[in-house]
Amino acid sequence: MKNLKTLLLFSFLVFSTNFFSQEVDSKQDNLANQIQNPIADLVSIPFQNNIDFYDGFNRNTLNIQPVTPFTVEDKFNIIVRTIIPISSNPITNTTGLGNVTLSAFFTPAKPGKIIWGLGPALQFGTNEKYGFQRTSLAPSAVALYQKNGWTFGGLMQNFFGLGNDASKPEVNLFYMQIFVTKNLANGWYVNSAPIITNDWKLDKGLVLPIGAGFGKLMKLGKLPVNAQIGYYSFIKHPANAKGQLRIQATFILPKFY
Repeated sequence: MKNLKTLLLFSFLVFSTNFFSQEVDSKQDNLANQIQNPIADLVSIPFQNNIDFYDGFNRNTLNIQPVTPFTVEDKFNIIVRTIIPISSNPITNTTGLGNVTLSAFFTPAKPGKIIWGLGPALQFGTNEKYGFQRTSLAPSAVALYQKNGWTFGGLMQNFFGLGNDASKPEVNLFYMQIFVTKNLANGWYVNSAPIITNDWKLDKGLVLPIGAGFGKLMKLGKLPVNAQIGYYSFIKHPANAKGQLRIQATFILPKFY
């Protein structure tokens, strides 16, 4: 019932935007494409809430994901993305900080038809309740193609544990997000962005979801806001989770530097 109320509240906020927001006009078509690009030259703060459904209980994770771009001599950009997860443990009824991930993507300031970025990612270890204990490092790559309102792309990383502390389990974690988006009229869009992971240290460490969602780019006053919702069913999951409800609001901020 609590999850249903969350879904209904989000739907009400999105569908009632005509009463408290300004519609995105045709001049912002470029912004509509940029919000689908994870390495766009935009300052933004996404708040992504994920509810994983298990038999008998649900697990909630709020990901706060600030994005800060920097331009170097007008030749390339450095897109710094941080993921700060706040996870709940329904077994112990506690909430804590998960593994914080800091990524830096180097991408051309004037990309061609294929937009790409490369760089390192560092994941800071926390504790076994909410993630890995060992700090890890990953090579990262992202590429996407945009045309006629469509976006096709993917982001890939593989984290390897650092240090020789035998008391902390080794880390070898694969991460990939595939994203397909079609922009529609008046700021609306439909999308699918499953996150696939595989813990290579486990015999059955694969997380394989399938699903889709929709969203809308709107304005609250002069502040662009991207709101979306989606549902993903798990084809494979090491703890037998059934599905995930993803709700996200991204605030796009002015670039003051």
